[in-house]
Amino acid sequence: MAYDLVIIGGGPGGYNCAIRAGQLGLRTAIIESRGKLGGTCLNVGCIPSKALLHASDYYEAARKTFPSMGVKIEGLSLDLPQMMKQKEDAVDGLTKGVEFLMKKNKVDYLKGAGRIASRNEVEVTGPDGNKQTLETKNIVIATGSEPLGLPGVDIDEERVVSSTGALSLAKVPERLIVVGAGYIGLELGSVWRRLGAQVTVVEFLDRITPTMDGEIATAFQRILKKQGMVFELGQKVTAVEKTRSGVEVSIEPAKGGQGRTLEADVVLISIGRKPVTANLGLDTVGVKLDPKGFVVTDHLKTNVEGIYAIGDCTFGPMLAHKAEEEGIAVAQLIAGQWGHVNYAVIPGVVYTDPEVAGVGKTEEELKDAGIGYKVGKFPMMANSRARTNHETEGMVKVLEETATKKVVGVHMIGSGVGEMIGEACVAMEFGASAEDIARSCHAHPTMSEAVREAAKGVDGWVMQA
Repeated sequence: MAYDLVIIGGGPGGYNCAIRAGQLGLRTAIIESRGKLGGTCLNVGCIPSKALLHASDYYEAARKTFPSMGVKIEGLSLDLPQMMKQKEDAVDGLTKGVEFLMKKNKVDYLKGAGRIASRNEVEVTGPDGNKQTLETKNIVIATGSEPLGLPGVDIDEERVVSSTGALSLAKVPERLIVVGAGYIGLELGSVWRRLGAQVTVVEFLDRITPTMDGEIATAFQRILKKQGMVFELGQKVTAVEKTRSGVEVSIEPAKGGQGRTLEADVVLISIGRKPVTANLGLDTVGVKLDPKGFVVTDHLKTNVEGIYAIGDCTFGPMLAHKAEEEGIAVAQLIAGQWGHVNYAVIPGVVYTDPEVAGVGKTEEELKDAGIGYKVGKFPMMANSRARTNHETEGMVKVLEETATKKVVGVHMIGSGVGEMIGEACVAMEFGASAEDIARSCHAHPTMSEAVREAAKGVDGWVMQA
C-alpha cells in the first residue's frame, strides 16, 4: 500500500511530523532504527539529562540550601542506582507515550534502518535482517545527529565518554574533565559536580557558550566558577591517554605555548555534534550534502522533488524544538497548507542551576550587523520572589531595535528562566515593543516580573531597582 509520506528517523522532528501528518489525513509511516521512538533527545539527550539535573539539584539543595531554610536532614546520602532508575523510568514512559501517539494518529511505525531506494521508494531493513520496500509520494529525512569525537581519541563510554556515557556512569568520579564548554558539557558537568565530582572544563575558545550573549555568558561563567567548576579556557586538547589510575588529558594554549597534563577519573568529550546522513541512499537519488555532511535544503526541501530534511541533519540550531517546528511545517506543506519556521525566534536554554535562556539576537550580533538598539536590564537580586526563594543569581536583558521599536532579543539567567523565555518568544512573534511587555500586567510576586522590569529599562523607567 502506497504512503503519502515516509519519515526516516523517529526523533522529535520525525515523530512530530508523523503526528501532524496523521492529523491532516496523510497515510504516513515512520522508520526508527534505535528500537524506540524519541531519538537522541528522549533516549540519550534532553530527557534523561533533565532527569539527572533535577535529581542532582534536589540532592545539592538538601545538602547546602535546606539548612538555611530551616529544614534539617539527618543521614542524607546518595543512591546513584536509584537516581539512574528514575531517569530510565522517565525515558521508558515517554517513549511508550510517543509510540501510543503513532497508533492514535494512524501512523505505521516500523523498527529498522531506512534507506532511500528511489525517488518513491524506501527500503527498510528490520532488526532480523529482513527487508521490505515502502512506496511513497514523499520522503522526510529526520535522522538527527551524533556526538563529535576528537581525532585519535577512543571513546569507550566508561573512562572516556560522550554525552551518552556521561548519563550512565556507574559511580561518581572524583575528578571529571569536560572537553567543550557548550550547553551539553556544562549541563552534564553540573550533574556530576552536584553529586561530588571535581569538575574541570577545557575549552578551545577564550569564553564559554560561544553562541550566547557575551554579557550573559560572562555572568554565567562567574556563577559556575563560584559553584566550584574550574575553567581552562583558550586551551587545545592534544592527547587523551588512559592510565591504570584514570585518564590523562594533555592541553596547550590554543595560541601556542607550554603544554600541561591534567588528570581525571573520567573525561567527557562534548565538542559538538555531527549530522547522521551516511548509509541513507542519498546518493541514489542525488540529494545534495554540504562538506560537513548536512543535507542541503531550501525551505525544508532538498534538491530532489518530494524529499525533505528536518532537524539536526540539516542546517540551523541542533535543538529538539527547532526540529519539531520543522516537522510540523513539512507535514503541512505536503498536505497543501502553509508551512513556515521563524528561525529568528528559536529559544535556547541551558538547564543548569540557575538556568540560562535566550532568544533572538545577541548584543554582539546587533553590533556586527550595524543595527541600532536599546537595552534594558534587571537583576534577579531585586526581584521579590527570587529574594524569597533565595535564588537571586542572574539577570534579565531585553534588546529592542531602535528603528522598528521591536524586541529582537531577550537573554536571562535565573531559576526557572527556561519556562520564562516563552513569554519573550510570543512577544517577538507578534512584533512587540519593549513597552508592550512593560505595560502588560504580571502577577506579583513572580520571577517573570523581572522580564517586565527589564523591558521597562529599555525606555529608562525601571521601578523595582
